[in-house]
Amino acid sequence: MSLHAQDDPQLRADQERRLRAVWAPPTGWFGRWTDVNNNRVGIWYTLTAFTFMLFAGVLALIMRTQLAAPGNDLVSASTFNQLFTLHGSMMMFLFAVPMFEAVAVILLPQLLGARDLPFPRLSAFGYWSFLIGGVFVGGSIFFNVAPDGGWFMYPPFTTRTDLSGLGADIWMLGLSFIEVSSVAAAVELIVGVLKTRPPGMRLNLMPLYAWYILVVAVMILFAFPPLIAGDILFEMERLLGWPFFDAAKGGDAILWQHLFWIFGHPEVYIVFLPSIALFAMMVPTFAQRHLLGYPWIVLAAVGTAFLSFGLWVHHMFTTGLPKISLAFFSAASEAVAIPTGIQIFVFIATMWAGRVTWSTPLLYAFGSIAIFVIGGLTGVMVAIAPFDWQAHDTYFIVAHLHYVLIGGTLIPLMGGLYYYWPLITGKKLSDRVGRTAFWFQFVGANLTFFPMHFSGLMGMPRRVFTYPAELGVGGLNMASTIGSYVFAVGVLLVCVDLARSPWRQKSPRNPWNAGTLEWLAHPDDEDWGIRSVPLITSRYPIWDQKNFVRNVDEGRFFLPDAQEGRRETIITSVLDARPVQVIRLGTPSAKPMVTAVALGSVFILTTYHLYWAALAGAVATLAMVLWWLWTGTAEIPEKEEKSIGHGLTVPLYCSGGSSAGWWAMFITMMADATAFSGLVFGYYFFWTRHDDFPPGGPGLDGPGAFWPMVALAVTLASWAMTVAARELNARGAEGAARGLLGAGAIASLAAIGAGLAGPMTTGLEPSLHVYPAIVWTLVIWTVAHNGVGAIMQLYTLARSIAGRMTPRYDADVRNITVYHHFMALTAIVTYATIGLFPGAGS
Repeated sequence: MSLHAQDDPQLRADQERRLRAVWAPPTGWFGRWTDVNNNRVGIWYTLTAFTFMLFAGVLALIMRTQLAAPGNDLVSASTFNQLFTLHGSMMMFLFAVPMFEAVAVILLPQLLGARDLPFPRLSAFGYWSFLIGGVFVGGSIFFNVAPDGGWFMYPPFTTRTDLSGLGADIWMLGLSFIEVSSVAAAVELIVGVLKTRPPGMRLNLMPLYAWYILVVAVMILFAFPPLIAGDILFEMERLLGWPFFDAAKGGDAILWQHLFWIFGHPEVYIVFLPSIALFAMMVPTFAQRHLLGYPWIVLAAVGTAFLSFGLWVHHMFTTGLPKISLAFFSAASEAVAIPTGIQIFVFIATMWAGRVTWSTPLLYAFGSIAIFVIGGLTGVMVAIAPFDWQAHDTYFIVAHLHYVLIGGTLIPLMGGLYYYWPLITGKKLSDRVGRTAFWFQFVGANLTFFPMHFSGLMGMPRRVFTYPAELGVGGLNMASTIGSYVFAVGVLLVCVDLARSPWRQKSPRNPWNAGTLEWLAHPDDEDWGIRSVPLITSRYPIWDQKNFVRNVDEGRFFLPDAQEGRRETIITSVLDARPVQVIRLGTPSAKPMVTAVALGSVFILTTYHLYWAALAGAVATLAMVLWWLWTGTAEIPEKEEKSIGHGLTVPLYCSGGSSAGWWAMFITMMADATAFSGLVFGYYFFWTRHDDFPPGGPGLDGPGAFWPMVALAVTLASWAMTVAARELNARGAEGAARGLLGAGAIASLAAIGAGLAGPMTTGLEPSLHVYPAIVWTLVIWTVAHNGVGAIMQLYTLARSIAGRMTPRYDADVRNITVYHHFMALTAIVTYATIGLFPGAGS
């Protein structure tokens, strides 16, 4: 289609009518709940995370009221333990991470000039998983069974069922379910940034928000899986009595701290960087100029992410680690201030060089930087081991943590809310109310947490429900309590402002005169997102590209129509954003919601030890996933190619490294491999802690080398058959490929038997000692992957027989080959570790 064809008003009207019909939301209450459009899913996500934040804030107010005066008896010690555990858990797991994912799900398609992210049903699944897990965990406090071991749940108190009740299982299994939604969102966001950018938007032209989201989503892949590995060990000890953290049987509670804080410290930056990303969008807008130092701020974001994974021992200085470890992690903890400082100075320099228009969002931005800098300075203090020994587990740490999180996450999100509300609803929030709310929040945050530095240095420990008057911190605690209510008034004002928003008049389009793509959104809130996918030659195309907005609105760029009546967007190459495919997107469906409910039942029923019912839920989940994949992925299109305008024609089907599905599988398997590495880390950690590992003796002898090597050989044979099936299918030998897929499935099932035979034949008893427990865990993880591999092979075989996979349309076999690469690597590491490790063959 040529540019001049769009000069026909009737043609443009017909195109808009078709787009409107294709992207129209479902009607009726059930239809609305089954919608998968990222904009609407993102709004549900945002509202739900905001609600959880308000609930966790109420819990904090109850705690502060209890601590207002010494000897107070508003709540009992048990209730207080539940309050602070649930407050921390909800703020970190149910607000901070989901809120950044929710905002990204809304903004990224518009920032990238895409009609939607590539897997809208995956986003919907992530939302439903988050909602179900959040209600399950948060609602536990109404039944007096909320977790009470802190948001970090340190063993051995939490793993001993005689010392902790059902709350520990609710925390562990409920939040494990939520972690699934976080990884799902990370996959969606990474593929979205890499593969749905508009033509011409090379990596060095990406909006900084997209860079930050890409960095943070990759961080999730490496931060959350170690916690998932720790969750597995934790629940196996609680449910099965396998002694991973029981020192009497060779376990070690320090392992949990390593796995938790490998997640926990990057988590701080996972929630901080997306807020800095909002600054990166606001500052150029209100300075009315390009952001200075674009390459430096990208490198700083990457550097912050990299360094954040070298800081986890920062939380373990008092556990008796060697001095060389203390020195290394102390230096790394101080070094992370460098890239953080670079980002802040870039923003200040941009404002200095521009012509600043002061606004409510900018007020929040700079106020939050002031609060965050105080938290950063105290962070440098606690990075020094001798000081940390004195301040550890006092209210000084509470003050530091909350200065970082409120200044680095909560207040920036409030600023982002005021900045992007016209984009989401077409209506501005009140500047007067917003500024009033800001000052309440700013004063309240400092009044609440600044006195805690002094109460901590005066000896007030964390996580106590009362304190004696003789400690001399009553006045400081009363000030903190008053401050918490002042801060709550500021949040309440924002809620009132949001509630009044529907009755306000529409704001003009792009009310801030921003230069980035998301402000192409029309105040009339068209459902298709962007009228035509633009060609990008600048980081701020609205400012720099002539007649840019008009050309987009008139459909003068790419994909201006929905000729076949399908939801579509353009897939581009990773580095230089060349169009490589038009992808058909998922349409409204109940499958994500039903799948989330089925999977949620597995976690929830396991919590109550209803194992047969949980098994039925697992079978239902598998059935739903297979149905979802069979009917909604790798669809063979009705034609080979499609014109997207300007003389460009691209295929409707891609497989391998060019396709979004291949990237999704690869990224998912990276997360899987990271979780597995956490389990392997556990094995070698125990080896370093024991002089006799493996210990040997009845029930403790290693599995030997024979069966592990048999299991490895059969697994590698299954992998080789899958690779060969992919190559033969591509050459048209479909019969041979089908035979190899079937044989590969048989080999995968045989590998399960061989893998289990090793520890079974030597009688390894996992409840006796940590060695057999960790060996069994590695074996179960590996054979479970063999089972999933067999299901994938049989599924692909069925697709081939049904004519849904051909030599040309072979995404299924190429995607499962990626899985089998990682499965083979898992088998090599597992069986070499348990079969060839010195002493394992005894």
